[in-house]
Amino acid sequence: MENRIPLIGEKFPEMEVVTTKGVKKLPEDYKGKWLVLFSHPADFTPVCTTEFVAFQKRYEKFKELNTELLGLSIDQVFSHIKWEEWIKEKLGIEIEFPIIADPKGDVAIRLGMLQESASKTNAVRAVFIIDPKGVVRAILYYPLELGRDVDEIVRMVKGLQIIDEKKVALPHKWPENELVGDHAIIPPAASVEEKEKRLEAAKKGEIECFDWWFCHKKI
Repeated sequence: MENRIPLIGEKFPEMEVVTTKGVKKLPEDYKGKWLVLFSHPADFTPVCTTEFVAFQKRYEKFKELNTELLGLSIDQVFSHIKWEEWIKEKLGIEIEFPIIADPKGDVAIRLGMLQESASKTNAVRAVFIIDPKGVVRAILYYPLELGRDVDEIVRMVKGLQIIDEKKVALPHKWPENELVGDHAIIPPAASVEEKEKRLEAAKKGEIECFDWWFCHKKI
């Protein structure tokens, strides 16, 4: 069994994990849904607490995108539960999504979440976005000291869904790009014939172009 970071475009490795919501089979139990699997270094740590509050506050947004959340750290189930209780009591936020208990680090090691340059006992802040077919679509890795931007993760899920549906690409900071606003990027023409069709579509106002290789449209 190979222990490495799953690559974008690969099937997420099959595994059975223990969580605060019972045993789950990955990615089978999330078939038909998008899944955001994210690791954090440890329970009862300040940066991780801010992240969990942020994920929970956006949980409805994720669910509207047919997306579930699944946390992970190298802690036992009772630690996760006690931490959740503390967050609810002290901060007024109830964590509703499950958290994987990985006290031996088996899951973290298998997914490449433990790095020699970071820590042998704490998982880095990794994020895997997995599509409804169980395929890894995006990966984020943050150092222990830097908290993640959960709004960016919401944007990524939404963007990936639009890319699949519309067969387009999306620009920097979409939907608030400096050049094309909320438009999507049309993939560059792959032939002279397609280039001419692209220019004709621009003349008709069906799309907008800076040049034939840089066209965009409203979605």
